[in-house]
This record gives sequence, structure tokens and C-alpha cells, in this order.
Amino acid sequence: MIGKIVLPLVPLRSTDSDRSEMTSQLLFGECVEILETHQKWLLVRNIADNYVGWVDRKMIQLTSDMPVENKGCVSVPIVACQACDDTQILFLPGGSKLDKTHDNKVVINNKRFALDTKQLLFSEINSAQKLVLLAMQYLNAPYLWGGKSVFGIDCSGFTQVIYDMCGIQLPRDASLQVECGSVIDSIEHAEAADLAFFENAEGRIVHVGLMINSHQIIHASGWVKIENIDYNGIISEQSAEYTHKLCAIKRIL
Repeated sequence: MIGKIVLPLVPLRSTDSDRSEMTSQLLFGECVEILETHQKWLLVRNIADNYVGWVDRKMIQLTSDMPVENKGCVSVPIVACQACDDTQILFLPGGSKLDKTHDNKVVINNKRFALDTKQLLFSEINSAQKLVLLAMQYLNAPYLWGGKSVFGIDCSGFTQVIYDMCGIQLPRDASLQVECGSVIDSIEHAEAADLAFFENAEGRIVHVGLMINSHQIIHASGWVKIENIDYNGIISEQSAEYTHKLCAIKRIL
């Protein structure tokens, strides 16, 4: 059985309880595979990134048709876009999957919503610089563990959504994202849209951010912000102290 997300954001939880930790979020238009059912809860796998978690079954539209992964869909390339019909307005977060339509409409629960197409236009510019500009839209968004929207986002959710807006699917967690792309041997060679990864005292990857250039990074830590970085790590704009120890830089593009 397959489920489709027809709400702007759906929490993905670690266990089958409203009180359990939110480990990620499912965005409008994403499809999930139903792995297990438990009373009002579904254990699902996000078909886009293989992330597994529990979802309140009321929030999932079930179907017996197996979708082709994201075929014919575009990702919303702004922090939120507006869809409306005669009686309702729906705000869809960046990264939401929209079916391409000839009349610029999307069907939601058998209702046809018109999209504000002006919001979906984005200049055809260098792809790396486009990723940076997309990331800038999230400046000052608060940090939220498991979050993937401008109203709350974590470090790897941030980098995943930004790349997804450009049609590149990354894994959900920083520890998996670090396995993607090619290694950049020194920070002096870092370029716009490279991903920088940071480790804890045990050597585990615990943080990720998107390079703006070889000495600046945009990342979600407390909130989405731009800070300086060198070969040691991120330098706090507030305290001028190192907050994250640099481990690796990877080029995805």
C-alpha cells in the first residue's frame, strides 16, 4: 500500500505516539510506502529518501497505485507557495512536490487548487549560485529537530530541502549526506554549494552546512545564519569562538 502526503507538513515520529520524538517531516506531494499498521498509526518509508518513521494515519491519503518516484513533479523552489480554490488557501513549504499541469493547478483531496505561478519562477542562473540564493531564503528560520520548513528546520533538513529544490535528492541525515559527492581536499578549494560536515568528540558526523564561498557558510544552528569558517571549523558570530569542528567538505554538483 502507498500513501500520499496531501497536507503541507506531516510529522514523522520515532514511535507510534503523538508524544514521541519528531525525527523528520514529510512534505506535500511526497509518497510513502506503508510498512506496518498499528491502530491509528502507520510505519512508513519516504520513497524519496528511504527515511522510516511513524505517521498518524489520518494525515495520509492511501492508494493502491505504486507511483513512479517524483516523475513529472517539480519541487517548490521558494520557502512557501500559495495554492487556492474558491473557498480555501493552502500554503505549501519549499520542497513540496507538485504535479506538472497544463492549467497550473494541483488536485488536493479531489479539489483543484490554482497555483500562483509568479511565485514559482526562478531565474536561470548558475546552479551553484542558485542553491546559495535558495538557502538565503531560510535566513533566521528557527532550528527545529526533524524540521524541514521555514517555520523550523534542522541542519540536514536544510541542506536536503535546498538541494531537492534543484532536483537533487540527498539522504535525510548528515551522517548519510557525507557519503555523497566528491571530497574537496582543503577549505581553500571550497566553492559555493559545497557541503561542509562537522564531527563531535567521538568523530561522528553531527552537523552539516552549505558553503557560500571558501570562508562563509550558511547553516541551521539555533537558527539559519551565515557565519565564517576556516580549516578548524565554524566561528561564532556572537562569541568569536569555534562552535563546530570541521571534518570534511564534499562537492555534490
